[in-house]
Amino acid sequence: MANRRLLVKRLKAVRNIRKITRTMELIATSRFKKAMDRATEAAEYTRKISEIVGDLGQAELRFSHPLLEKHAEEKRSVMLVLTANRGLCGGYNASVLRQAVAHLRGLRERGVDVSLEVSGKRGIKFLNFQKIAYSQAYTHFEDKTTFAEVEVLASRYVDDYIAGRIDRLDVAYTRFISSSKQLSVVETILPISSLAGAGGSAGGGRVDYEFLPSAEEILSEIVPAAFRAKLFKCFLDAIVSEQIARMVAMKGATENADEMAGSLKQQYNRARQAGITSELAEIIGGAAALG
Repeated sequence: MANRRLLVKRLKAVRNIRKITRTMELIATSRFKKAMDRATEAAEYTRKISEIVGDLGQAELRFSHPLLEKHAEEKRSVMLVLTANRGLCGGYNASVLRQAVAHLRGLRERGVDVSLEVSGKRGIKFLNFQKIAYSQAYTHFEDKTTFAEVEVLASRYVDDYIAGRIDRLDVAYTRFISSSKQLSVVETILPISSLAGAGGSAGGGRVDYEFLPSAEEILSEIVPAAFRAKLFKCFLDAIVSEQIARMVAMKGATENADEMAGSLKQQYNRARQAGITSELAEIIGGAAALG
């Protein structure tokens, strides 16, 4: 009897946990769809503005933009690490942090002075545990991160790069490739020469432009805009990837709860059957003794 009571308690606990994981799975699915819509819109904008920057990079202009120019030496660097504020998302945080730490060590071995910045409570907790120093920590970037919030960071990075206070900017994040594939990467986004090289028209030929008001004014506006769009896209990719990871993790937890509940139900039925058999045997034995 005691064994059956214990099984009933365990079965009830598993079913309650299943309700929680199923609810979290549905919430993650809803957040994923919303984040995916935003990321899709941003991806198209980023692609187009990168194409324009790429075309301008191929055009025969007499001047360039400071953000397109690589500094002679890489002495000072900033690395921004994008992690989640919450857990229960599988290996999402661990994967990007592993990439970030490896890249950080590589830069410091080359003698680069790296200033580490981290977004997300999970990343902050990890760095504190590993006793890795960081200069800035952000916890306000959530599922609905806005362009205005990211623009504050982007403007500071632009000013620091142009002033020569930093020589490169790396972002460690999880790049969204498809619903079934996300990749933890460390990407250099300053200087944005790589962005310019990745752009360009589909034809691959040189594009002749007629500038109005002037090429210099247009370049001074569009290059920083391309950088801000790219940084915002990194945040959106990270948000989408986090929700996919949480959705998959909670789906797996729900399926495991179903399996465990089924196993406990079988154990309970066997214990109940054994109890009934034992009671019948006692009744029959008692009747035989009386007879």
